[in-house]
Amino acid sequence: MRTRVVLLTVGAALFAVLVVIAVLLPTPSPGERLSFVLTGLLFFLVLLLLSRPKVVADSGGVTVVNLTTRRRLEWAEVLRVNLRPGDPWVHLDLADGTNLPAMGIQPGIAKEQAVRDARTLRALAEAYGTGESTV
Repeated sequence: MRTRVVLLTVGAALFAVLVVIAVLLPTPSPGERLSFVLTGLLFFLVLLLLSRPKVVADSGGVTVVNLTTRRRLEWAEVLRVNLRPGDPWVHLDLADGTNLPAMGIQPGIAKEQAVRDARTLRALAEAYGTGESTV
């Protein structure tokens, strides 16, 4: 949640600064002003996209939201929860033979928190599903 707040705050501030610059510059053409605004909007949208990843678990299953996708899984579909050293995020091995990245749990800056979250997700998968895990 903290990452999402920071990214959206930075995106909104950057957009606002670029709009103010576009308005206050004395000599740019309307096209140049528009390019400042569109650049700010583009930065905001990229940061909005980067703020999306999350993993939400409940007794019925887990919802994985990545950059551009959202997927709801029942616990029986989750066979294994993996977060091995060097992994950029948690991976879920699924009953259909595929692997789903769960970008909402990343050990980059907060490794200990990511390991705790991965273990919690593993425990839920074991309690409600039929899977096994390695964290």
